[in-house]
Amino acid sequence: MLSLSAYPALFLSAFGAATLLPLQSEAVLVGLLLHGEHALWALLLVATCGNVLGSWINWLLGRSLERYRERRWFPVSPARLQQAQAWYARHGRWSLLLSWLPVIGDPLTLVAGVMRERLWVFLALVSLAKASRYAVLAALTLQLS
Repeated sequence: MLSLSAYPALFLSAFGAATLLPLQSEAVLVGLLLHGEHALWALLLVATCGNVLGSWINWLLGRSLERYRERRWFPVSPARLQQAQAWYARHGRWSLLLSWLPVIGDPLTLVAGVMRERLWVFLALVSLAKASRYAVLAALTLQLS
């Protein structure tokens, strides 16, 4: 049964982990790698695609989020939004290479949407960052197991 559900479980955990949900796709990937039933390339591809798709959702939210900044229910204070925009403007699109990091990575992809980063640039940089993280994790897991 694990064989049939492994890829969707990995995809959903990677997708959710890229949003603001507190999920850990790395634990799922390591577990599947240690189980040894699945091709490494397939696991890396599924995890990367799920994580990049979740980041793309953040980017889409960021693109439409700013129009609501004057609403009382807006989740970010004007000062905090301005601070995030200034940080992104100063460091630019290359900061998306840090999108794999915990805590700052997910908000960074949202800010990229607010800052109207071009989609193809966003996808290229975020894909590189996310795929690299999973590849390093897989290499360390297989090396240490």
